[in-house]
Amino acid sequence: MLKNIRERTEREERERLSLYAAKSAEATREREEVECTIRTKFQRDRDRILHSKPFRRLKHKTQVYIAPTGDHYRTRMTHSLEVSQICRTIGRGLKLNEDLIEAIALGHDVGHTPFGHVGEEALRKIIGYFEHNEQSIRILTCLTGDGAGLNLTKEVLDGVLHHTGAGIPFTLEGQIVKTGDRIAYLCHDYDDALRAGLLLPSDLPESVRLVLGRTPSQMISTMVIDMIESSQEQDRIHQSQRVHDAMQEFRKFMFSQVYNSEALKEERQKGEYVVQALFHYYLEHIERLPNDYLALDGGDKTCAVVDYISGLTDNYAIAQFQNFFVPRYFSNV
Repeated sequence: MLKNIRERTEREERERLSLYAAKSAEATREREEVECTIRTKFQRDRDRILHSKPFRRLKHKTQVYIAPTGDHYRTRMTHSLEVSQICRTIGRGLKLNEDLIEAIALGHDVGHTPFGHVGEEALRKIIGYFEHNEQSIRILTCLTGDGAGLNLTKEVLDGVLHHTGAGIPFTLEGQIVKTGDRIAYLCHDYDDALRAGLLLPSDLPESVRLVLGRTPSQMISTMVIDMIESSQEQDRIHQSQRVHDAMQEFRKFMFSQVYNSEALKEERQKGEYVVQALFHYYLEHIERLPNDYLALDGGDKTCAVVDYISGLTDNYAIAQFQNFFVPRYFSNV
């Protein structure tokens, strides 16, 4: 009887989901596997990501605030969970594959560095090129599973790779995550900025308030409903022009007043300094790296150090910096 559960789910997908939805029975992996008797391919991908070490590390990686002391600020993990919820709501409204959406959403940020985009920019300055979405793919395909990766479906990997940047995911589920990620981080980072006292509700541009709403909850609802209404029976995910323009205005506001604000400048510089110092330290003391990183990278020291540092949590990166560069006497003062 158990062997019929996955087949039943695959049959229900074909009967219930939109013509444009990705069907798990048609998904492909780089390496073929014996199918699970209970779970579809996308459900197995979701579970593999959820139970992985890189996903667990997101609990202690910055969203905006570096190693925040408060309990209620977002981390990369809470952000990923919120992206999953927002995008699954949109997917259900469009009769798309929620399991695929969830897998992409949970895995999209596993390649983020400590200190968020600050760490990403620090590595980019050192080695010339670094993109967290590409590092996410590297983690999911190589740096987990003793070098074998998680063997995720191409549909999930494509959605993770193209959740940011110019590329467009080939599935509608991936396209939902690409926009839903932006909805989540804008609204929730705005919420955190209010809590931190960086912004007042009155700072929000009137043009944004009139279209999207005044609170994070209202904004999310507006953008979610708009995407569902604009994408019905379409072979591509859309937003109405009015909501898209308001969202772009909101994004410009957040970059100006929060992400690149003078109030966070000193903390950003500190985070960048920690990442750069650790990079140069490990490059000069390569024996301090875990052995498996050099083995996975074929002896390429720079690549091994980048892979290791990009996987560090904020707290662990700070602890390593203190261990290597701060005299123990000072740390006890």
